Formats: sequence, structure tokens, C-alpha cells
Amino acid sequence: MSLKATVRHVGDVAIVDLSGRITLGEGSGLIRNTIKDLIRAGQKNILLNLKDVNYIDSSGLGEMVGAYASVSSTHGQIKLLNVHSKVTDLLQVTKLYTLFGTYSAEAEALRSFAADAAGA
Repeated sequence: MSLKATVRHVGDVAIVDLSGRITLGEGSGLIRNTIKDLIRAGQKNILLNLKDVNYIDSSGLGEMVGAYASVSSTHGQIKLLNVHSKVTDLLQVTKLYTLFGTYSAEAEALRSFAADAAGA
């Protein structure tokens, strides 16, 4: 199943609903292009919803790190929502869980952006 991305906005947060597999090729390129488009549009707060992502390979993980770097360079934030246990394990093994705030509830994730902005 190829990766699909749908962007929706809640306040000043762009939520990217992903479904499929984030792998070498089409999947990882889609994330890169979606993030670049959001940054070009001035979006600083991005939430990747991984609810319907069932697999991420090393290339896909690299794209997520690249997305983090791109968003951070604009003084923005990127966070993860609905991360499945296999993906959580992958983030922990690679120590990348320290880069991304992860949330299981959308409302909580959205509040975290506001809380971070208030604390800045």
C-alpha cells in the first residue's frame, strides 16, 4: 500500500494524516514534499498523524529526521500523533524518540503546541 498524506489545519497547527507505509521511494518523498510545501506556506507547527501507518523503514525514518531538521530550522515544531508500538520501538532503539514529542490524543498534541509557544 503506497503512502497517502492529507493535510488539515486546526488553529495554527497543520495536521498531516498519513496512511500506508513510509519506505524508500514514494513514501519518503511524499513526506519530504509535504513538509517543504507546508514550510513554504509559512507553517511552523506540524503534527504527523501516524495512526494508519503500519510500517516505517530506515529510509522513512531518515525522512522523518529530515522533516524535523527542516521544520526546526524555521523555528517550528514537528510532533507525532498515534504512533504504533512497532514504530515507538523503532524510535526508542534508534534514540530518535528524544527528537519528537509523541502523543496518543489529538487534543493533547494540539495543546502542547500552545503550551510550548507560551513557554517560549
